[in-house]
Amino acid sequence: MSTPRIQWQTDNGSGGATWQHISGAIEGSISTSGKFQSQANQSPSLVQHIDQIRADCIQNRRMICGKILKVLPEGLVVESGYTNLLRPPLDRSWLAPGTVAASLATNLVESKEPGSICVGSVFLTDYPKSRRIRPRPYDYVILEGYPDGQYTYTSVGSLQRTVRRFTGNLSEAVRVNFEALKNQIQSRAAPVK
Repeated sequence: MSTPRIQWQTDNGSGGATWQHISGAIEGSISTSGKFQSQANQSPSLVQHIDQIRADCIQNRRMICGKILKVLPEGLVVESGYTNLLRPPLDRSWLAPGTVAASLATNLVESKEPGSICVGSVFLTDYPKSRRIRPRPYDYVILEGYPDGQYTYTSVGSLQRTVRRFTGNLSEAVRVNFEALKNQIQSRAAPVK
């Protein structure tokens, strides 16, 4: 079984992503909403895989509302579970200053429902960027995130921690999860030496 060879290009301006089969036989794009749009000679199995990945990302989305523990070049380490951040006027922006009165909810258990409150430490990428507002440690994040795998970072000294990775961009989540699926299929198909 041959694995589709896909080439991705992310359009940072609109947040969408385009892809092309290396042979040029299949082309398509994923809009900012993450919806797949085929442009020619669509392969039903490939289209179905991408649509299934998109549906899984939407089904497993979480509301990340928590304190920024670390600002890294790749994203933010956030301790999520600060449910009292979901109140007006804080819920109008994705970032709240560290001076806001907020506390971690006690005995909170994460639900499996779409859009439920995320609990625990997570790594957040593709959050809104602004020249005026920059996230800092101990600020608060209020943003819906889509699952994007795992991330390992250095917490203190040489202590490594692995946390769930989320992205604020649905098309990026679809792209990363599709790449992971493609790599998994390729590793299974690799001949044993």
